[in-house]
Amino acid sequence: MNSAPEPVRPFSKGMVAMGVFLCFGASMALLAGVTLSSPGTVMDGIWRLNPNAYRQLAPMGRLVGASFLFLSIVMAIAATGWFKRHFLGWQLAVAILALQAVGDTVNAMRGQVLEGLFGATIIGALVFYLFRPDVRSVFKKSK
Repeated sequence: MNSAPEPVRPFSKGMVAMGVFLCFGASMALLAGVTLSSPGTVMDGIWRLNPNAYRQLAPMGRLVGASFLFLSIVMAIAATGWFKRHFLGWQLAVAILALQAVGDTVNAMRGQVLEGLFGATIIGALVFYLFRPDVRSVFKKSK
């Protein structure tokens, strides 16, 4: 029996947005990792956008810089898998969002209640979206 391959459903706008989010996250994590690993360059000016984060992260220097570089790699793999419709891309997207939810919860417990709750609400909505059958079914498991 010769069966025709299943037609590939186009990505919805939300799915494209999630893929773009992963690409953007990979880029920002790369930028943060580079600037924290090699301080004193012209790229340090980017931290004017979030000076509080820089004050908290800069003392940890290369260690936190390396962590951001690792995050950038993971997000780039997630984005690639996402756009190629691989199950790993979906799994990594869920894991990244879950870790962000943990961070938002910690922020809320540390006194940044509004920021933490706002972030957790957004993350919750995104995770709910990722688990919708019409989204989840687009990603194929490896054989």
